[in-house]
Amino acid sequence: VVHKQLDKVDVITNASMKQVLGELGGSPMGCGFIWASPKTLKELIPSPLLLEHWRGVHASIMDSLLKYIVVLLGIISLIINIAMICLNSSRLPKCASKSPESLQAVHSEKSLVFADLTAEEYNSVRDYMWAQKDLKISHSGLAKPSENYIFLIDLLLPRKADVLRFLDANGRQPAREASVVVFFGEHGYLKEYLVGPLPGPLQHRDVTQEKYNTSNIPFTARPVTIGEYAHLFILINQVFQKLEKILKESFGYIPRQRELLPFEGMPRGIKAGDRKTWISFFRDYSGMYIHPVGFEILIDHKSKDPSEWTVDKLLYNGQYSDSIDAFLASYEAGALKKIVFKDISNHASLKPKNKPTGIGPQQSYLQGKRYSVQNNQVVFLDWSFAFGLSSLTGMRAFDIRFKGERIAYELSVQEAMSVYGSITPGMILTKFLDSSIGIGRFAHELVRGIDCPYAATYVDTHRYIDTNIAQRFRNSICVFEHDIGRPLRRHFSDFFHNGYGGLANSALVIRSITAIGNYDYIWDFIFYQSGSVEARVHATGYISSSYTVEGNLKYGVKNIFQTKDMVYEEVPLPWMPSEKAMVPHLVENVIKTEKDAALLHGAKTPRYLHIASNQTNRWGHQRSYRLQVMSFAGDHLPVSESTERSMSWARYKVAVTKHKDEEQTSSSLYSQNYMWSPFVDFSKYIEDDESIDNEDLVAWVTAGFLHIPHAEDIPNTVTVGNGGGVLIRPHNYFNEDPSIHSPDGVYFQPGAEGDCAYNRMACLEKDQCTSTLEPFTYNGFEGVMKFD
Repeated sequence: VVHKQLDKVDVITNASMKQVLGELGGSPMGCGFIWASPKTLKELIPSPLLLEHWRGVHASIMDSLLKYIVVLLGIISLIINIAMICLNSSRLPKCASKSPESLQAVHSEKSLVFADLTAEEYNSVRDYMWAQKDLKISHSGLAKPSENYIFLIDLLLPRKADVLRFLDANGRQPAREASVVVFFGEHGYLKEYLVGPLPGPLQHRDVTQEKYNTSNIPFTARPVTIGEYAHLFILINQVFQKLEKILKESFGYIPRQRELLPFEGMPRGIKAGDRKTWISFFRDYSGMYIHPVGFEILIDHKSKDPSEWTVDKLLYNGQYSDSIDAFLASYEAGALKKIVFKDISNHASLKPKNKPTGIGPQQSYLQGKRYSVQNNQVVFLDWSFAFGLSSLTGMRAFDIRFKGERIAYELSVQEAMSVYGSITPGMILTKFLDSSIGIGRFAHELVRGIDCPYAATYVDTHRYIDTNIAQRFRNSICVFEHDIGRPLRRHFSDFFHNGYGGLANSALVIRSITAIGNYDYIWDFIFYQSGSVEARVHATGYISSSYTVEGNLKYGVKNIFQTKDMVYEEVPLPWMPSEKAMVPHLVENVIKTEKDAALLHGAKTPRYLHIASNQTNRWGHQRSYRLQVMSFAGDHLPVSESTERSMSWARYKVAVTKHKDEEQTSSSLYSQNYMWSPFVDFSKYIEDDESIDNEDLVAWVTAGFLHIPHAEDIPNTVTVGNGGGVLIRPHNYFNEDPSIHSPDGVYFQPGAEGDCAYNRMACLEKDQCTSTLEPFTYNGFEGVMKFD
């Protein structure tokens, strides 16, 4: 409030506040305001009027008194007005937690049929198995190889037919059951059990025979447990004690000060039954994987008694020794070409070279989130789906519906394979099958604002793998709506009917990130408003390297129905039959058997692959969804390779089979360490060559990329260009693009650019609200491996 007698005020905005307040001796406020200091107010008093009114003996005294009274009243008025302005500014509308009117689909408790096991359920199954006296299962989290040990508890997915009856026909809800993998060190074999129903009373049944056609799985097929790693590290320390002088001279090794860090190769041997692991050593840097030191050892740890484990070979600077004693003798005799330690900086460090100076753009939801997450289900506009995270295979989604119609029953990661090449043993044989290590097992907490947008919704998961208690992994899945950054569609009409029509490409993303050793895999399922679903993976993290020896540089790293196509056909021009032209011609084929539908990786494949129905849309076209594979994978292993059958799924870019409940996965927990005689050989799914004409079909898609290391991989590999996946997109499934019904549509004509009716962007300032952000937290290190 400014009294009309005052003819001068200073208007101070936030932009100039600091400078002006410095001059006036004031303090900055949290909002814009009109400021008049005591000094300024005295200057603003109209002194001629005051002198005329109070002229007399005490005029000067009264004048001073009046001045101070006016100043006091001015300050009080100023404080009241500032308080009112700031109070009103705090009453800006808060962003809603979600925008209910945008949610077309609704949540359903039936999604819980796919829900991962809870911590209570994991521990209940564990306690039940521990109570079975005849199984003699150890309770230790670091069980010895000779003990019986629960390695894995995971949800056993119900049979598809039972679930569909429950979801679609109000049938009985399928029993909730768990799969339990037990390593019987006492007897030297592995078994799998079905335990259920949950919550009880629980029973168990040995399902090893029906799943793998054998009563017992060989003990050497098991993954290495934390307990076994603990004994491996003990043996490595014993080796280092014997070689401490050499390791110090060559690699700067100082116990407990400057260590050498191990990295193992896989598979563990060259034939079924082997359990021999080449271990390479790297400098003790945060990005150790690009700092090999040229020292590797081969450990035979097949025996259940760690005291019987042996070091069978050593590799030093490309030179082999058959024993520790032979290596010592050769080194002391000067018979080896020695490595002289040289200190170097850590080229793999992720610490910024310069201190960060600010925060980049952040995503916000101006009218609240347009998706909702309840239990294990996500609803977004017209989409709904259930989700989960398997310890072995990672992220998965179920009962995926668009506009209430099921698009896919299951969308899931199955396997991640890396084939390495080198001349040194640590890499020459290495072929990682990450589901054997546990893809979902290493899904740790996501970093808010980096791994996912800051304002994303974060979900905790629980797992029980290689432990003795269910573990909670906070914020290990994130869900967010994301503007892709380019229009989903648009057109500007420059001729005749001027206008613009467009739609921002805003999609829903559900993401997990798994850091498996040197590589980090970013797994995304993306749901577009056009009715498309995309499954995508990007790799980051570190390359894994070998020490440079002669001949090593030539090796790189390889990571790995109805069809329609176009051919050119020569036809005469209708208006000039004497002239001919080559015209693209559509060729359609119906694939009737599994063998014909198995499209080999290296072979030329049709560019359009469809899962088509016998129904038609309004225009008479078969309703179908297209599989669009994005893959830049290297060549698959030759079929003659002894380990190829364990990864025979990678022969095929796409394979389509008839659904069978017994054909659940393309790989298995035991493929990594029993590569030569795999218990799941995907190629056998194809060999029976069943009819796929009008059947319940499963599409198995392999996508990957070839990664040849380059200088820009230092300090670590970026995500750009390192990706592959499959896009599942409608092809004549709808009568029109369903996104035409999206609330995000924009349309305007000349003269109506500011009209809000079909262009909400023109009224963006009216839809603002103050956002409430969650505080930054991070607990990702809670779930890291511990060996003590």
